[in-house]
Amino acid sequence: MKILSVKQILVIIVFMFGVIYSMPTFLNEVPSWLTSINAKKMNLGLDLKGGVHFLMEVDLNEVSKSKSKKLSNDIRSELRKEKIRYNNFNYSGKVIEINFIDVISYDKAKKLVEESYQNTFEIQKIENTKMMLSISESFLNELRIAAIKQNITTLRNRVNELGVAEPIVQQSGKTRIVVELPGIKDTTRAKEIIGATATLEFKMVDEDSDSYLSNESKQSSFGSKLYYDDNGQPVMLKRNVILTGENIVDASSGFDNNSRPSVNITLDGPGAKRFANTTDENIGKLMAVLFIESKSENKVVNGKSKRVTKKYEKIISLATIQERLSKKFQITGLDSPKQARDLALYLRAGSMAAPMYIVEERTVGPSLGADNIEKGKISVIIGLILVLIFMFFYYRTFGLFANFALVLNILIIVSVMSLIPGATLTLPGIAGIVLTVGMAVDANVLIFERIKEEINNGSTPLASIELGYKKAFSTIADANITTLIASIILFIFGTGPIKGFAVTLSIGVISSMFTAIIVTRVLANLAYERNLNIKTKALNI
Repeated sequence: MKILSVKQILVIIVFMFGVIYSMPTFLNEVPSWLTSINAKKMNLGLDLKGGVHFLMEVDLNEVSKSKSKKLSNDIRSELRKEKIRYNNFNYSGKVIEINFIDVISYDKAKKLVEESYQNTFEIQKIENTKMMLSISESFLNELRIAAIKQNITTLRNRVNELGVAEPIVQQSGKTRIVVELPGIKDTTRAKEIIGATATLEFKMVDEDSDSYLSNESKQSSFGSKLYYDDNGQPVMLKRNVILTGENIVDASSGFDNNSRPSVNITLDGPGAKRFANTTDENIGKLMAVLFIESKSENKVVNGKSKRVTKKYEKIISLATIQERLSKKFQITGLDSPKQARDLALYLRAGSMAAPMYIVEERTVGPSLGADNIEKGKISVIIGLILVLIFMFFYYRTFGLFANFALVLNILIIVSVMSLIPGATLTLPGIAGIVLTVGMAVDANVLIFERIKEEINNGSTPLASIELGYKKAFSTIADANITTLIASIILFIFGTGPIKGFAVTLSIGVISSMFTAIIVTRVLANLAYERNLNIKTKALNI
């Protein structure tokens, strides 16, 4: 039976040659007509190109602590704003205890918390006027998930600032992030950029307090906190934060009118409005820019090494407000142009929601990557040659059909990998191609054995071909679908190299179904459909 017309076969052949030619991986330059359809040279992974690999641990406990502290301060401010009176306000970790003046104040506070902090606190009444607020676990879990996502987004932004081609930034497990930077040679610079947790806070100076007296007594007033500038001089700042790094939408380094390093800041809408109101009300007063950085350090506690996160805070700018400031302004007082560039980079990329530290670092040199590519090519070629020889000697003419389909299958895999945006070839990906070489002919083996059975049963050559493909199809489909399901699961739950293996295996399974069933059948029909009176022995299989 005729499956495809000669015209249809020619269309398929022309199409396949187009796909083969669109394999930019093996071309030094991609033709312009291929770039117009988004064809590019295949991206190479870290193990093939060389570069640096970081495994980073996210300190989610620090997120819970900082958020709990912020919520405590927010509730205290809300109670004052609503003039709800209380005797004591105690905060310890995730629990806030408030002892109110009377029952009416307690009821007002409960209504305020229920309306303003839905699903955030669990309210427990200890006495008629005493309330205990516990941060709910569901809220903390949502906070941790959001922190991981924000850190990944920030890392991607910072990596893009480094100009790395085809970087990988993805979550690994519940608390870790994998960062792979192919082609990076300056690992120290890379660690500085991706590991920094710097952000800014804008605060007013408490000019009513004596900073030197507070420094001597080591005590601060209720609404202020003691900090130090670059010269080590004490400065009392108000606790209320005017702006944070989250309000900054753009930042660029440059120089001010006196040729000193500076950072030009652009704020978002809410930040610009709040900043304008604050500066308008405080013209002639001092405002400070506080640089905050969290660093993770190992500390020995009771004979055991424990990792702790320390927060370093430093005033980098202290200036008198001369006029009402709004959406765009400039930060001066920086030590060097490098500090200005790094600060601008951190602010553009966004601040980290949680501190991170590097738990594993691996560097792959360019020569090792080239060696991996060469060994990968050799493994594919050796596997391909052995399969081609076996198929030819065992199935003769039909073995040649299978061999043509197998070569075409490999070309399709590489072509599709070149065309998929963001697809990266890794060493496990090459392993997936080698595995596909063996699996691709498995379908043809099933088909050819079925054809042999039909010939032995006395069927004509064309009928044997027809029945062989028809009866083997369900078995081939079941085997390939189950393999495809497994590869999809690997891609969903795997990370890094496992994803690379799953991608090539998935593409290989789909393309092998096409080449093993359609292409070999077309070739068989071309060879035998016109010889309607051939004998059984003429079917060279």
